[in-house]
Amino acid sequence: MERYAGGMAERSYHHGDLRRAILDAAAETIGEHGVAALSLREVARRAGVSHAAPVHHFRDKAGVVTALATEGYDLLADALVAARDQGLVEIGVAYVRFAVGHRAHFDVMFRPDLHHADDADLLAARQRAWAVMADAVSEGKLAQVAAWSIVHGFATLCLSGAMPAEVTGDLEASARAVAEMLTPGGAGR
Repeated sequence: MERYAGGMAERSYHHGDLRRAILDAAAETIGEHGVAALSLREVARRAGVSHAAPVHHFRDKAGVVTALATEGYDLLADALVAARDQGLVEIGVAYVRFAVGHRAHFDVMFRPDLHHADDADLLAARQRAWAVMADAVSEGKLAQVAAWSIVHGFATLCLSGAMPAEVTGDLEASARAVAEMLTPGGAGR
C-alpha cells in the first residue's frame, strides 16, 4: 500500500474526507492492477461509498485521474525541492525515488490521454515540478529535457521490470550512478 501526503490508505473513512478516500482508492486500484483496471465503480467499492460519490466529487474517471496526477506533481515537486540543495544528481535520485514510492501517481502523471490535460491545478503543479528540475540544469532547454528524459526513462524501465536485478538491487545507488552521468565528466564513469 502506498503512502500519500494524507497518510496511509485505510478501509474506513469519515464522511468529511470523501475526496481523500476516493483518491486513495484510485491509487490503490492502480497500484494493484494498473491504470486499465481503474473504474469509478471499483473506486467507489474500495472507498465504501455509493457509485455516485466519485462522480459528485470528480465528474468522471478523467477527473479522478486528473486529481491524482495533480497530487503526484505536487508530491514530486516537494521531493525535488527537498533534494535541490544537494545538486542535480540528488534531484535525479529523488525523481526515481518518487516514481518507485508513488507508482500510482507516476503511472497517471504523464498520461494526458487519461486526464483533463488543460486543468489549471494540474498545469500549475506540473509547472512547479518542472521548474525545480529546470533550475538544476543551467545549460538550456534541451539539456533540461535530456536530464529529465534520463531519470524518467530510468525510473520507467525499473518500474516496468525491464532492468536487470543487479541494477534494481540497490536502486538508489543505480539511480545515483545514472544521474551522475548528467554532470561534467560523469559520462566517462
